[in-house]
Order: sequence, then structure tokens, then C-alpha cells
Amino acid sequence: MNITIIFYLLGWLLNTVAALMLLPFAVSIYYGESSGKYFLICSLVILTIGVLLTKKRPKNAKFYAKEGFVITALSWLLLSLIGCLPFYLSGEIPSFTNALFECISGFTTTGASILHDVEKMSRCMMFWRCFTQWIGGMGVLVFMLAVLPLTGGQDLYLMRAESPGPNVGKLVPKVQKTAYYLYAIYFALTVLEIICLLIAKMPLYDAVCTSFTTTSTGGFGVKNSSLGGYSPTIQYIVTIFLYLSGLNYNFFFFIWIKRFKDAFSMQEIRLYSVVFFCAVAVITADVIKTGYCLEESFRHAAFQVGSIMTTAGFSSADFDVWPSLSRSILVLLMFIGGCAGSTCGGIKVSRILIYLKTVKKEIAQLCHPRNVKVIKIDNKPLPHNVLRSANIFFIVYILIFSASTLLVSIDEFDLVTNFTAVASALGNIGPGLSLVGPTCNFDIYSAFSKYILMFDMLAGRLELFPMLVLLSPLTWKKQ
Repeated sequence: MNITIIFYLLGWLLNTVAALMLLPFAVSIYYGESSGKYFLICSLVILTIGVLLTKKRPKNAKFYAKEGFVITALSWLLLSLIGCLPFYLSGEIPSFTNALFECISGFTTTGASILHDVEKMSRCMMFWRCFTQWIGGMGVLVFMLAVLPLTGGQDLYLMRAESPGPNVGKLVPKVQKTAYYLYAIYFALTVLEIICLLIAKMPLYDAVCTSFTTTSTGGFGVKNSSLGGYSPTIQYIVTIFLYLSGLNYNFFFFIWIKRFKDAFSMQEIRLYSVVFFCAVAVITADVIKTGYCLEESFRHAAFQVGSIMTTAGFSSADFDVWPSLSRSILVLLMFIGGCAGSTCGGIKVSRILIYLKTVKKEIAQLCHPRNVKVIKIDNKPLPHNVLRSANIFFIVYILIFSASTLLVSIDEFDLVTNFTAVASALGNIGPGLSLVGPTCNFDIYSAFSKYILMFDMLAGRLELFPMLVLLSPLTWKKQ
């Protein structure tokens, strides 16, 4: 284990966060809010520590998969502990556990909240709350790779550990250039949404915060009603950007370099779109029976499918009172999630595609044992290690989900509440059903259950294994 490079990279993480904290401090100056001083204090303290850790570059800068997983897991834990300090020190979230929960929910783009009245928060704290989701959406380590040549060729281990999806590769030969393109696309989507929302007459502050939490598929809102109180035009704009944010970023890269055939022939994109629009159609037909007109039914159905499938967690209506069919579809979408290589949580459409093709292959071989079938994605044979990784991921996902559901059940809430709370946390979604529905929050849970859900949020955002590697005794055992 190369401990020196771990501390060196954690130092750069501290430097990066110190710089990012100056943005909410600037917001506090603009609005004349005294609570912004805590961002400046935290920034100066962590910058001092970061400079000390990065003062001397390690002689041995090489690291491998194990260190990559450890660095990623420690980075997200450290990021969350630092990020919650302004909430806690300012007294706007007086409980450290609740402050940490809100911050982890932000950085992991989960959107689950313990706040009863978000509109009571100061604007700088609300900005930081939304900004944490934008930071976590693409990943702070990917940002570091985009701007700093840190690791002398070992960068891909960090990107693979932090980026969502079963198989993370490079868009271009150099990892730093790949990270740059990813953030360029991410930034462009954010800016474009801000412009669209401003045209739709959304206030600038609201537009910036909403765009942060849409393109990151995070779902934190600046209003207690989430996006339910905004105009239908704004809800349609957010729905469109939720759909776009759920796409694999390879799609945007192919469009960027004018490889349109490669972009639109991606099987994952096609399956994602089919599931998305079929769910919208079925839910529209189902909720129209509750008294909505056709336009309202379609708008709320499209918005909630976009919000839940991309694991954003916004709400335009209380979908917990919708018919059973609609609620069941939304719960299934919680598990599916968006595309690999997006900012979404969940199992990912790419894995669902692999599982479907695996089942099809097994049935074909049962019917015709002598036939040799090869699983292909986009006309390319699927490597065995990717198939194996997808299968193991599903097994671990089920194990963590089951264990977490049992542990939070100690609080004696109903099964629907506990089941959807864990599904929400592990899938980085936000609201669930029943007592954690869109009009409720997660403050009902005990501190013990909140820490279980915090672990689930981190594990879900990091594709499970970085957190497991960090906790495994084998990681720290000398060989």
C-alpha cells in the first residue's frame, strides 16, 4: 500500500474543496449573510492542511487498483466530513449527524433530506447544499484529474473507482483529456439549463441551484414543494434536462466529434429511452384516472419518471398518492437507474442490458446446447471480466440492500417506508414512499439508521466496491 501517494492526493482534495468553498462565501457577501464566514474559516483551515500534505511530491507516485479504491473511498468520506462543517458550525443544522447526512446526501447526489423547512436556510447555505450535488455529480476526483496531472499515468484507477457504470474507459488516449471532456460536457449542460430556466422566467438564484441539482441528478430543491410550485414550462425544461443527464456521456462526446452513427446506435441509449417513454405512457394513462387532465397527467408522469429513473429525486406532485401501478413502476425505476457513464445512481441500464442478454443466451443454449452464443453490446463481444463484474455487483447490491433493510427495521417503521428508504439511499434517489415520501423526510430515523443509510449512499455512489475494499482487513494486511 503506497500510503504517501494516498496522503498526497487527499491533500490535493483538501486544496480543491478549499477553493470551492469560496463560492458560497461569495454568495454570502452578495446577500449580506453572516453565516458565510464559516465557509471562509473552513476554507482557510483545510487549505493550510492541504498545502502541508502536498508540499512535497512523493518519490514513488505509482499506485494500483487497491490504492485507487482506498483513495476514492477516503476522499468521499473526507469530503463529506469537511462539507458538513459549515452546516453544523453555523447552527443551521445543529445536529452533527443530521449535518453529515445532508452533506453525504448532497455529494452522493441522493437528495434525501432531514430538513423540515429548507426555505429557512440562508442563501449561502442553500447554495452550498445544491453545489455539493454538482460537485459530486461528476466527481471531485474527476475534476482533479481534469485540471492537475497528479499520478503519472495511474489516473485510470481513480476514474474507474469513482465513475458510475460496469466498465469505465477513456474517451481519448489520455485520462486527463478524458476528464476534461467529461467536465466540459457537464458544464455545458449546466449552463444551457440555466439559460433555458432564465428564459422561462425563473429567478437567477433558483435557476443556478436547480441546474446544479438537475445535471448532477441530485434533486435538492430550494423550495419546500421542490419544483411543484414552479410553472409547467419550468417543469418541462427540467424534465428534458433530467432525461439528457441520464444519458451516457459517451453519447454527447460522439455528437461533439460528429460520430452521429456511433451515438445513436448505442444499445444502452435505446433501452434507456424505451424504458423511459414507456413508463411515461403507462403512468400518464394511470394517473389520469385520479382527476388530472391529459396535459397534467403527462407532465407529472414525465417529470417523475425523469426524476426517479435518473435518480434525481425532484417532485412536482405527491406521487405517493398515485395509483398502485404508477407507484410500482416508479419503485422499479429506482432500481434500474440511468445509463452508465452518466451522473445517475441505481443498477444502471447497461447492467440491465447485460442481464437481459445473459438470460437470452442461457435460454438459447438450453434449447440448442451445441450452439455457441457470444454476448455482444453494440456489436462488440462483451469481455468475460465485464460480465463477471456485473453479476458480482448484482449479488453484492442485493446483500447490502437486504442487510440495510433489516438494520433500519429496528426503528419499527412499516416495510414500505424501510424498503424504499434503503432503495432510495443505495440508488442515490432521494424520496421513497410512505413515511419517506416526497412530502416527508428522513429525520424520522434514529442516528443508527441514518448512519446505515449514509453508508448506503456512499456505497451506491461509488459502485459498492470502494467502500467494501476500504473496510476489508485484506486491504490493510501486509503481504
